Amino acid sequence: MGKSEKEELYRVLTAHLDTIHETLQVLDQTPPSLEKVTWPQVIQIGEQLSKQATIAGMLWNGKAPETKEIEENIASYFNVLQGFLLLSHGSTVSASPTLSSSIHESVKQVVDCSFRLMKESVSLYGSRNKDKKMSMPQFVGAVWEACSALKKVPATNVVAIGRAMTQVAVSMKDVLREIKELKPESSDLKDEASDDTRISGPEDDDLIEDDIGSDLSPEEMKIAQLAQGVVSETLVTIKELIRLITSLLKLEIPDDNSKFVDSLEKLLKTCQGMGAQIDEIGACLYPPQEIAAIRLALEKISSSINEVQIEVESFQTSSDSFVEACSGLRTVLKQMESELDHYGTSELASKMQNVAVND
Repeated sequence: MGKSEKEELYRVLTAHLDTIHETLQVLDQTPPSLEKVTWPQVIQIGEQLSKQATIAGMLWNGKAPETKEIEENIASYFNVLQGFLLLSHGSTVSASPTLSSSIHESVKQVVDCSFRLMKESVSLYGSRNKDKKMSMPQFVGAVWEACSALKKVPATNVVAIGRAMTQVAVSMKDVLREIKELKPESSDLKDEASDDTRISGPEDDDLIEDDIGSDLSPEEMKIAQLAQGVVSETLVTIKELIRLITSLLKLEIPDDNSKFVDSLEKLLKTCQGMGAQIDEIGACLYPPQEIAAIRLALEKISSSINEVQIEVESFQTSSDSFVEACSGLRTVLKQMESELDHYGTSELASKMQNVAVND
């Protein structure tokens, strides 16, 4: 097992890696053909790739393989991988941006795991480190998982967009949970914290600061409770929108679905924007609360819900539950906006009073 043999293996591997990189670049710049490849076909070739990964791992089960065996395995593996890329690209015919993103993400995972497996196989050649050979099952398993994950890729545009909207709802639910964990400040706890500060050591400072920093004044707590209502109603609205879209699954006709899918993509983008504003509100509730940022986020959510309703009205269907959810969201938005206006007036009056006292 000379050094020249290992260098030759690296040369062979590098040539295959370069070919795959070139293929990816060409496919990125080339629209898919008019003939659509079904996703089950991609899953099927993914299973072939898993078998090739198994063979690569088995080469290192016993006696070290010959150079020719490794070269043949590399060639066979990259031949299947090349076919996998071509079929995957063909599956993006008429795919929406969201579905295409899901496909590309899954394909990238397969490619990355494949590269790591083949690089590890070549690096093992000539190695006297027995423990290193034990790593092969881990790399093979990673390819198995990546290929198995292909089965979880959305089958249609509507399903892909629906999942993305569900993720928006999940993120909102997390914000709602965090808001519910906010607590009002307690004068008793404040006094205890002051006493503890006088007798505690430096190691307790962080804990005391964290406890005090997350507590809200009565005015701040009221704003947090109103924000909780806004997030809750926004979450209800998103869920009702998802239910509405689910009921429209039958409208996705492969040969004539562009207008419908485009509308869903617009809805998704708007919902993601609402999700970003909910994140902003959640972050601004911690003291000192950023009232101006919260007010701006409320305005954007109000504008977004109008856009969502207009887009939904373009569908040939209606949902009383969705309309009610939108109405409920508008109500809590107005309530919170009114409270923020009152809060701003009270804060200004308090500052003016302090100035007068100081004078």
